[in-house]
Amino acid sequence: MSRERFLLPETASFDFLYDKRTMSNIGELIDEALSQIEDANKAKLEGVFRSIIFNSKTSLRETKERNKRLKNLLEDFKQLDLRPSQLESTDIIGDAYEYLIGNFAADSGKKGVGFYTPPEVSTLLARIIAPKSGDEIADPCCGSGSLLIRTAQEVKDKNVAFYGQEIDTVTLALCRMNMFMHGFCNARIEKRDPIRDPLLIEKDKLKKFNVLVANPPFFFDKWGQDIAKLDSFKRFTYGISPKSRGDYAFILHMISTMTETDGRVGVVVPHGVLFRSGAEGKIRRALIENDLLNGVICLSANLFFETGISAALLFFNRAKSDHSFFFIDGSRDYEEAKKQNRLREEDIDKIVSTWKARKNVDKYAYLATLDEIKDNDFNLNIPLYVAPFEEEEEIDIMEVKKEIEALETELAEVRQQTNNYLKELGFL
Repeated sequence: MSRERFLLPETASFDFLYDKRTMSNIGELIDEALSQIEDANKAKLEGVFRSIIFNSKTSLRETKERNKRLKNLLEDFKQLDLRPSQLESTDIIGDAYEYLIGNFAADSGKKGVGFYTPPEVSTLLARIIAPKSGDEIADPCCGSGSLLIRTAQEVKDKNVAFYGQEIDTVTLALCRMNMFMHGFCNARIEKRDPIRDPLLIEKDKLKKFNVLVANPPFFFDKWGQDIAKLDSFKRFTYGISPKSRGDYAFILHMISTMTETDGRVGVVVPHGVLFRSGAEGKIRRALIENDLLNGVICLSANLFFETGISAALLFFNRAKSDHSFFFIDGSRDYEEAKKQNRLREEDIDKIVSTWKARKNVDKYAYLATLDEIKDNDFNLNIPLYVAPFEEEEEIDIMEVKKEIEALETELAEVRQQTNNYLKELGFL
């Protein structure tokens, strides 16, 4: 039994609970079953079910209605055969779980931004970062684990190792279950703040990874600037992010944990990361001058839950094939929806094929040199490299001046006419 994926106590099985479905304390029995499963599989499931309560008056109402709901739930699941041999693919259950996480994130509003990356964005990032068999993949702020899983799914033989870190207990449980549902049972997911307390350590040093992906919290306040100068892992040698914006703190953490030979990083960032000056500008300059930046992809606005801001994807690479920097403007490629926009399959294919070709495309993509970026004071804002799609018409200043003078003359005439009317009516 120790070689099985999970140990299942007899009194925690579905059949046991189904036989007890008419009991007045069925909610309590389900909670006890989950507790038994967790205790029997502490190495894999510790903390996963602690926040789930079926015997809850708040969530499932009074006892009579709660028992009826739970009885119906058990009877509905009894009709399903979820054994792997009966399914076309073990990913069916994983995809169903992913769907539920997505709906949960959408219902959570702005909180959903923190733990769930839209699947289309995850797929795009994963295809660009191009993991290969044997890679070790990490996400230092992994949320529900969706981005990690999408990245691993790019490797057909699934011969990859997973690592992640997440600070929120409930989100950590979502992530671990997401891994199990997709068949990745050996993922190492740690609970702590990755900046203040990185736990992915090897021989007292930060563990190195072939691939790192992340969708860090945007504009993260109080990220740990107070400890950055004393960081024993030397992650902030290129500079220290402002106290109120930790975007570059996460980027520098990821770059510090890339393997020296083939390390690659793909990270979702708000657009301000591309052009803000001050401390962030100095960090950006250092990363560019050290030839770590590989390219920038601009995305459309309103792709993420409950935030209309547009985001970008930054890619870093230890083993670049040249010393150029590739820019793609994907801001106009999306499907508009009522609540949020989404990337279509053709949008993703277009971006990926353009990235692989690494050639200039008029008003869409541009391969810049270091000198060009220097001329722009290390500003990475997309319009500086990719011309806007619609060129603005040239303005004839003298013609505009004539129009203004004509309008002023017309306005004077209207005022005079209005005064004449007021005099006739005795108001002046």
